[in-house]
Amino acid sequence: MHRFFVAPSLFAQPIVVLTGDQAHQVRRVLRMRPGDRAILLDGRGRACEASLIAVDEEGVRFQVVRRWEAAGEPTTRITLFQAALKGERFAWALQKGTEVGVAAFVPLICERNVVDDLAAIEQKRGRWERIIQEAAEQSGRGCLPVLHPPRRFAQAVSCAAAPDAQAGGLRHGDDEVRLILWEGEREARLRDVLSGCNLARGMHIQVFVGPEGGFTESEIALAQSCGVRPVSLGPRILRAETAGVIAAALILYAADDI
Repeated sequence: MHRFFVAPSLFAQPIVVLTGDQAHQVRRVLRMRPGDRAILLDGRGRACEASLIAVDEEGVRFQVVRRWEAAGEPTTRITLFQAALKGERFAWALQKGTEVGVAAFVPLICERNVVDDLAAIEQKRGRWERIIQEAAEQSGRGCLPVLHPPRRFAQAVSCAAAPDAQAGGLRHGDDEVRLILWEGEREARLRDVLSGCNLARGMHIQVFVGPEGGFTESEIALAQSCGVRPVSLGPRILRAETAGVIAAALILYAADDI
């Protein structure tokens, strides 16, 4: 069945009305007919099966048949602090990170960023949120990953400014591991760091990924002073849009969540 994320206020109703792009998808792209069924999700871990009862130019109406707690979410919650990238690379990282199981994203502005305008980055939020939603629907996610406002690197690594992937606010606690991917790290490998974590209990893990030119040594020093640990993904240097997705997949694999 096709899957659609809807606003929690709509999800709570016995009759759910979809409008705009979602209605167009149902009506023109999928060509669904009355009696066809879909899965609706509230983005917070709840799902329902719904039957299409009406299709018109103003919207499409679904009647809820049954409800349940949605599956598809890792117990280990990853927040990916991804440096903003030029072209479509950042959108690709959002899409693939969502498919893998990342719980939240934070666009970063670092010293070597090509894209370094916070306002210009924020203007892309609507499109990026649509990409995240479509990827979450396609991959069977039960929760919709959070896209936080962009932050400058110094603000993001400070111990008081760590986003909570679950609540959408700010948090920092003992059950959290903070890692920064750096090609200059020669000793600490990601798998070695993960082997010392109790991933089975569902930890929060923050992963910082740099821009096309990588992090500067001063940024690494600042991160370390805030308790963010540099780690290596191995002897090969990955592209900026690839590294975070690979790291998330490796973390969730180690946690038996992928």
